[in-house]
Amino acid sequence: MAAPTAYSLIATDLDGTLLRGDDTLSDRSLAALARAGRAGARHLVVTGRPAPRVRALLDDLGSTGLAVCGQGAQVYDAGADRLLWSVTLDRELAETALGKIEAEVGEVYAAVDQDGVDGLTLIEPGYLMPHPTLPAVRVGRRRELWDRPISKVLLRHPELSDDELAAVARAVVGSLATVTMSGPGTVELQPCGVTKATGLALAAGELGVGPERTIAFGDMPNDIPMFDWAAHGVAMADAHPELKAVADEVTTSNEDDGVAVVLERLFGGAGVPGPRVAQYAPKTLSMEP
Repeated sequence: MAAPTAYSLIATDLDGTLLRGDDTLSDRSLAALARAGRAGARHLVVTGRPAPRVRALLDDLGSTGLAVCGQGAQVYDAGADRLLWSVTLDRELAETALGKIEAEVGEVYAAVDQDGVDGLTLIEPGYLMPHPTLPAVRVGRRRELWDRPISKVLLRHPELSDDELAAVARAVVGSLATVTMSGPGTVELQPCGVTKATGLALAAGELGVGPERTIAFGDMPNDIPMFDWAAHGVAMADAHPELKAVADEVTTSNEDDGVAVVLERLFGGAGVPGPRVAQYAPKTLSMEP
């Protein structure tokens, strides 16, 4: 019997965290999540991917519950295949924000995730998808990106690093949108005030779980609000330095089943628990989302 644990909600990012580099879920991770589930813990995916790009992975996880998608802009009910909650990014504000960024750094390449359970990912000429396995539709001109409501804009620059592009975007966008960096080649604009923490708080409320019972896993700066909200934040070994700086713990990499390593320690299991790479002082828990 596994030792009792303080956590009844396990919030995991996908890319770079629960998923391996080839977009697969390891048997060890699946077994660790199943073991935690039998102990009474819920698993909640909290990802930057929009709901349509998550559906197949939730099937692989055997999940018919909730998922937080689109950097917190969507709370998706997998069993009913519907959005319980969504917020869109005003398209005129998005265009204005892009203009401000390009005035500082020159041309950027953009893509958008459309709102809804059947929304498409549209990419303009020059934009390269950071995850080539994810489906996208190429459009001929930027104005076609705004044909339908969107949940976010994705940006790439031909020369600037992600950190450099994100820093410029944050400096010039102001209150027009929230700027996040969610992975290599993935700087994003989303509705102002929307983060993974806002989506996680909504979904956790639906499940009747508070932050004090939540453990969160991630690898990029867009996971910082989620770590701030949850009682315990676990960064992957190769996580961005900004996330490691606020993490309570650092585990092994996603390729080495870092999520499973921690869950096996908390809930027991047949896997061989790996060492914690580093341990940070616990933060003061905020009960506000």
